Amino acid sequence: MTIPVIAFFNNKGGVGKTTMVYHLAWMFADQNLKVIAADLDPQSNLTAAFLDEDRLEEVVSPENHSKTIYGALQPLKDGEGDVVAPFVERINENLGLIPGDMALSTFEDQLSEVWPKCMDKDPRAFRVTSAFYRIVQKAADDAKANVILIDLGPNLGAINRAALIASDYIVVPLGPDLFSIQGLRNLGPAVRRWRDEWQERLQRNPVKDLLLPSGSIEAVGYIVLRHSIRLDRPVKAFDRWIAKIPEAYATAVLEKKMQPGLTIDTDSNCIAKLRDYRSLMPLAQEAHKPMFHLKAADGALGAHANAVNNVYDEFRSVAQKIRKVTNLD
Repeated sequence: MTIPVIAFFNNKGGVGKTTMVYHLAWMFADQNLKVIAADLDPQSNLTAAFLDEDRLEEVVSPENHSKTIYGALQPLKDGEGDVVAPFVERINENLGLIPGDMALSTFEDQLSEVWPKCMDKDPRAFRVTSAFYRIVQKAADDAKANVILIDLGPNLGAINRAALIASDYIVVPLGPDLFSIQGLRNLGPAVRRWRDEWQERLQRNPVKDLLLPSGSIEAVGYIVLRHSIRLDRPVKAFDRWIAKIPEAYATAVLEKKMQPGLTIDTDSNCIAKLRDYRSLMPLAQEAHKPMFHLKAADGALGAHANAVNNVYDEFRSVAQKIRKVTNLD
């Protein structure tokens, strides 16, 4: 039995992908799900969010990659074997992290090289293309996890193709701006193309006992993050971009026509609109804990304490919606 994989991705940086993975990993863990969070972005911001500086330096070493995602695939990359069981940093009893590594970017060329070779029934091509999937599934199986969350960088390269093929579901974080919507329009066709191309390749797999992903990549929905709030409404400058999101998502990701009169508030594809908790984020980053776990000792006093309660309610609602769509309940 394989464990469901949920990827958080957009072809636009700075929209809160890492924030979502980090906070939902904690929220799912708080809800007694066992979670593996995998940092497949070479920038490794998710890893930096989970680990303090001292531990980060111990885990992410330029000389020794044994405790990162790169270490788990290095024997395969170097032609010395196959992937190995990854190191998992235990955050708590319900939450584990597969740390990221900037060296992961050196795997991009090899992933690009083997993609067409899958069509030639090349066994190694299938091993390389499925490396991420087999690594995260091994980690989740060992941890008896219920779900795997993947954080990705904002590009349409071979690393993200392999990571998305390894995913059962995709959640799209968005900002209310032109470039987020352009990223959404790039993302939809790319994901559909990769999904179709992987289905062609699956039929040519010569290694029958090799664990391969189905590559279903089902769309869960989108989350709008970091919009400023004024009297509980987005400021006017963002209104026109927010108004474009339902149609852009429907056409680019779902290949459907938008229902007449649909807005972000009535669109069933919208998982949530999350306000900008910019005053809490520095406290959370300093404490290396999610915003909704901040206490008075962390500086969450007065209005900050009220904001902590609000952010908890918002992320709990997001978690519940994602659990329902992905059948985690």
